[in-house]
Formats: sequence, C-alpha cells, structure tokens
Amino acid sequence: MIQHRPTQPARADLPTMYDLPSEDPEEMGLPDEFHDFQPKLLRETCRPPIEEDFFIGADLNLYYDPDHTSWYKRPDWFLVLGAPATQSGDDLRWSYVLWQEGAVPFLVVELLSPGTEAEDLGQTLRVVGKPPTKWQVYEQELQVPYYVVFDRSDNDFRLFQLTNGRYLEREIGQQGFWFPELQLSLGKWSGKYFGVDTMWLRWFDRFQHKILTGYEQAEQESQRAEQEAQRAEQEAQRANRADEKADQADQRAERLAAQLRSLGIEPD
Repeated sequence: MIQHRPTQPARADLPTMYDLPSEDPEEMGLPDEFHDFQPKLLRETCRPPIEEDFFIGADLNLYYDPDHTSWYKRPDWFLVLGAPATQSGDDLRWSYVLWQEGAVPFLVVELLSPGTEAEDLGQTLRVVGKPPTKWQVYEQELQVPYYVVFDRSDNDFRLFQLTNGRYLEREIGQQGFWFPELQLSLGKWSGKYFGVDTMWLRWFDRFQHKILTGYEQAEQESQRAEQEAQRAEQEAQRANRADEKADQADQRAERLAAQLRSLGIEPD
C-alpha cells in the first residue's frame, strides 16, 4: 500500500535534502551496538517479492513539515513503498525529505532505549512551541500505517496499526506479524548476528522461512557444496567397490577355468 500526502503546489523556496543537515550536532551517538546491528539485520532480510519500488532508511533524518523545514524525526528503521532505492537517479540520500519524495513511510521501527522510551510509546506531551513528538508525527502528521517498537531489555515486540486515524495495538502471533502488502512477516528470532547471540527482529517469507542474510546464504552454499563433495566421494567409493567386486569375479572365473582345464575339460 503506497501512502502519499496530498499534493501541494511546488515551492522553489523549500530546501532539498542537500540544504538540510543530516545529523544533529548535539547527538552523542547511538545508544548501544544493538541500535547499529538490528537495523542492518532488518535491511538485509527485508526483500519483499513485490514489483513496486521501495526504500529503506535507518537512522536517517526524516523531514516532514514544509512549513517548518528544520523539523525532523530520525527513525531507527523505516520502509517506504513507492519510493526508489536511490534519489535522483543513482544519488544516495542524505536525508528523507517528504515534500521532495512524496511517498510516506509504510512502516517505522523504533528500538526502545531509556532516553527515548516515553516518546517512542506516545507517553510524552508536546511542548508548546516545540516540534510534535515521534508518536504524534507518525500517527497524526504522516499517518504511517504501521508502527513497531522493540524493547531488547525484555524482548518485547509491539506493533500498532493506524485505524480510523489512531494507532491501535495489534496482537502478534508466535510466527510474527504478517504484512499482506509485503508478502512477508516480521517476527522475533533468537540467533547470532555480527557475532552477538541474542533476540532480534527479522523478516520471514510466507512459509515462515527466515530471509537469509548474505553471510547465511554463503554459509548455506558452502554447506551445500560440502555435502555435494561428500556425495561425490561416496559415489566414487561405491564405484571403486563395484570395480573390485567385478575384478574378484573375473579372478574366480579364471581360477575355475584353470581347474577345469587341469581335469581335461575345456570350459565353454
């Protein structure tokens, strides 16, 4: 499902992604390595079997208000349907500027941390004269269809779906949450990624098979090649044994023929 805001008259005075800062100079950095690794895993495994373009952003400024061009949110991970992977041909994005792009995010994922938990869960109120909170922007300003929060401290995975203009929490089954628009499901997975063995969010196909990362694909191919080599070796060993049995049969036939000749019988 492609989300678009109502078209607005073109304004030459609006800044583009090249004019807006892509980083907050007061930002002290990522809260922890999980905030670095988890978005990478989501990006690697999000390969929906759909025909339309899509863009994935992670820790990228999202500018959303043409009347307040310096206001932005910085989702940990987001997916936009109907937007090309690169902006203006082959140019990688500096930020995602909504009035330049047109397409609204389809899904936003926020990874909870102590400093952002209240705002991520919609528990903070907007301060007069200040930009709206994340929850307000995602729910009311952009009307992002799906909003996910994940708390790694207790592996709590929650999903909210926009319903009648408000976010309602949806139940998530043991096999994750199915997105019919993507033909993929998002769920929890316990395993090792970047050498860290913990609980992660990742994407699964319609058969509940996990979408493999590049490393997992290479490892799978290596195991398959090793199994093929073992099968080839086993086939060669079976062929050698068959040849040995044939040689033994020939030798027995020759001994029997020799015995018959010694008795004056010419073997046929």
